[in-house]
Amino acid sequence: MKRVVITGAGTINALGLNVADTMAAMREGVCGIGQLKFRDVERLSIQIGGQVQDFPPEGRYNRQQLSLYDRFTQFTLAAADEAIRQSGLIFSGELSAKSGVVLGTAGGGVSTWDDNYRAVYEEGKNRVHPFVVPKLMNNAAASHLSKEYNLKGPSFTVSTACASSNHAMAQAFAMVRSGMAPAMVTGGSESMLCFGGVKAWEGLRVMSRDACRPFSANRNGMVQGEGAGIFVFEDYDHARGRGADILCEVVGFAMTSDASDIVTPSKSGAARAMAGALADARINPDQVGYINAHGTGTAANDKTECAAVADVFGPHADRLMISSTKSMHGHLIGGTGAVELLACIMALRDGVIAPTIGYQEPDPECALDVVPNEARDARVTYALSNAFAFGGMNAVIAMRAV
Repeated sequence: MKRVVITGAGTINALGLNVADTMAAMREGVCGIGQLKFRDVERLSIQIGGQVQDFPPEGRYNRQQLSLYDRFTQFTLAAADEAIRQSGLIFSGELSAKSGVVLGTAGGGVSTWDDNYRAVYEEGKNRVHPFVVPKLMNNAAASHLSKEYNLKGPSFTVSTACASSNHAMAQAFAMVRSGMAPAMVTGGSESMLCFGGVKAWEGLRVMSRDACRPFSANRNGMVQGEGAGIFVFEDYDHARGRGADILCEVVGFAMTSDASDIVTPSKSGAARAMAGALADARINPDQVGYINAHGTGTAANDKTECAAVADVFGPHADRLMISSTKSMHGHLIGGTGAVELLACIMALRDGVIAPTIGYQEPDPECALDVVPNEARDARVTYALSNAFAFGGMNAVIAMRAV
């Protein structure tokens, strides 16, 4: 099997419009969650979120592109530009023919749905734009990305709610590792921060009105975010042969299904996913130094994840550092695992562990080292990135410093 490394990273999210700004914000424990700004927000019970600011699409895309690019696609292309530029790859010839795109999203073009439902039902219009369907479809971002960069290999979208990005990156990893593709562009994107998107989530009654406080005893729910994280996964020999700067190595993954409740998480499902990733990476539990937790800030998710970590890591669980960056950038739903992978890269490459901000009160059911409120300097060799989704879909990725 081939070794797989990451040679490019790009992002846009509530903490920053690029990787450098995002990592700097993570180091400083900056909170990107604030008052939402969009039409009819005053009608919502939940009015906070990790909204991307200072991103005028008119300054980046022309009129024809905007007729085809939902906000989640705009985020994808912006992040992909950064990642592919950093990788130094130019997709032509055989590299173009074999390399592809696998992206994750849960909602796809939610803003487009919202705008056009409003036009038809509220404003009484009888026609919508002819490009509404290609703009809102979940594979729109993957399709435009493959077109933009001449990626003619396997290209598709994965949709598994909050685990979408991790499932997508796991598929990209498997393709490069198997030799099917020399490089894959992967990650995820989401933009549900519009009236209809937030209103739907309000109905679940899992949203906080004031802040995201993962693992804190007084946590009261999740907070949505938006944005994208995009990476270039590449065959190690190919990357070394061209002198690429390697950010870290992807060494294993596992995917499990709870096969139980549609919204309540399962300790067994989460534990089997983490244990499976360790087995696939051929590493022992005590070699892992950091876990980027799913850590949504809901009562059920946080305590279930901590219990699963304790089961898998045993006595080593007390020496692990585990943090949730959702406390800073919000929960990007299908795009969240991709942005959170940046925290793992920062830990492995820079020796900086992103904090769980907003932590106020210890919870006996979350009695792990959650790196509360302040980043920590610590050298780690292996890290895990957890994603556990509605529907009982779990995906865990294992990474190593190089």
